[in-house]
Amino acid sequence: MNGTELVVRTIAETAIANEKYFGDLDAVVGDGDFGYSLARGFEKLLDGWDDLDRTDSGTFLKRCGMTIASRIGGTSGPIWGTAFLRAGAACAPPLDLARVIVMLRASIEGIKARGRSDVGDKTLLDALVPFTDVLAENGDISGAARAAREAAEATSSMVAKRGRAAYTGERSRGSVDAGAMAVAVIAERISDVWQEAGS
Repeated sequence: MNGTELVVRTIAETAIANEKYFGDLDAVVGDGDFGYSLARGFEKLLDGWDDLDRTDSGTFLKRCGMTIASRIGGTSGPIWGTAFLRAGAACAPPLDLARVIVMLRASIEGIKARGRSDVGDKTLLDALVPFTDVLAENGDISGAARAAREAAEATSSMVAKRGRAAYTGERSRGSVDAGAMAVAVIAERISDVWQEAGS
């Protein structure tokens, strides 16, 4: 399994393993289906894992994105699917740290456009952007994962401006954003798996 496949499989397995946790976070101000939707979508991805086109990493990511976009329910499908599709479109050899940053930035821009959101709106961007920024600064994935965790926890002081939680206004303050925390948990798991693979 190459690095791209390892990361995608880790994302999928982590989303499935944390279904209840992510759902519980979402239930505070959302409709509570985030964990369920994410888990079902990534289960579908793993079900068809062996049939995914592996011509190259970019094609593989785009195929993953299409599966995710069509299989994850609610607003999460288009958002997470777009992230994978944009990363795939920006993928090119050599797949080094600089290229990974380009792919992450492309995903971020895709999410911003698709969700009409930005940092500070209390979404997954509030964890994904700091993760990417720290990774770009020093290439330290464990440090980037810590930054994602701190940023996700800091969303508890924000008022949601996008998604179902936005309808609750001030009531959304005091709880972390489920999407941001999902990014943080996934980032931590990727960091662990990546370091294990390299040791």
